[in-house]
Amino acid sequence: MRTVQMTLDDDLVDAVDSIVKEMKTTRSAFTRVALREAIENRKTRMLEEEHRKGYEAHPVARDEFSLWENEQDWGDQ
Repeated sequence: MRTVQMTLDDDLVDAVDSIVKEMKTTRSAFTRVALREAIENRKTRMLEEEHRKGYEAHPVARDEFSLWENEQDWGDQ
């Protein structure tokens, strides 16, 4: 593990300090979790953007999924 120096706004540090005290953890542990979650969220947003662009470039055809309509079971019969 490496030590990294960061510059943060006072209100952000105060908010983190309040949370870590409540959680009985440390700034470092809290920050590691928050950064991992932010990285995962970014990956998800990027994949969703790629997915959206793919459907823009190749829209779903009107009958693309009609073959499967009889296979669906919605539990209403």
